[in-house]
Amino acid sequence: MVEKNHNLSVRRQCELLHITRSTLYYEPKQPDEAALLLKEEIMARIDFWHTQFPCMGTRKLAVKLRQEGYHVGRKLVRSFMREMGIHTVYPKANLSERNFLESVVPYLLRNKVVYFPNQVWSIDITYIKMRRGHMYLTAIIDWYSRKIVAWNLSDTLDTQSVIEAVKDAVETHGTPAILNSDQGCQFTSEAYKKLLKDFHIRQSMDGKSRWADNITIERWFRSLKTELIYINEFSTPRSLRIAIRQYVQDYNTLRPHEALDYATPEEVYRGSFGAANAADLDSAALAC
Repeated sequence: MVEKNHNLSVRRQCELLHITRSTLYYEPKQPDEAALLLKEEIMARIDFWHTQFPCMGTRKLAVKLRQEGYHVGRKLVRSFMREMGIHTVYPKANLSERNFLESVVPYLLRNKVVYFPNQVWSIDITYIKMRRGHMYLTAIIDWYSRKIVAWNLSDTLDTQSVIEAVKDAVETHGTPAILNSDQGCQFTSEAYKKLLKDFHIRQSMDGKSRWADNITIERWFRSLKTELIYINEFSTPRSLRIAIRQYVQDYNTLRPHEALDYATPEEVYRGSFGAANAADLDSAALAC
């Protein structure tokens, strides 16, 4: 709205518009390419060490990074972790006090025994490094069979990717009795809670800072990163998506699982439905 050739001076125009003259001369700087690459490199190392030692706090993470040659402090590490959507696992003060936030729902799986597929699913999001940049992976796992029933790859840490993963899982595998998550903002959002309500899925959430409450999907994320992400460099989202799709396929159908008496997740998932009576499954689902 300010015109340099106007009858009024630039100073007077700024006064009338209640803006400072300095804003007229500000030119945003282009992101420094080297700085962006360094940031992604540091975030990748934070993700690596957090995956190996989830109880390691910002102080020790900063020490590990400095030992690797990165000049970082706790504040920078904390800022990057917040951007990545990860947090240190440790008991915090007043852990026994009730959380009065209306958006948080109880944890429904304490001491619960899972007898069949689709009784309980877990959902979570994790940071995935790339050669340049990063993505966020949402995955849903069936507790009984350890099968990955759906996943979604996104370049943003938003609720939409979570919703799409849930819709895909329900469309492909049916509706679970319970879907467990952490207390992330994606899972406390009204859109996510409404989706579960529309599907008649009972929502469960980990206790505050209770990383172990969602341990099934956390362990799968650790295997994925150790066996695929950390040993490869993916240059494009497409190549990363293809690799994850193949990894999930092999994990579900080819890889024996020790906890399943060395059967594959797909064998246990399909075999349980074939061996069980549908009426028994329906009554057990209601008991959840």
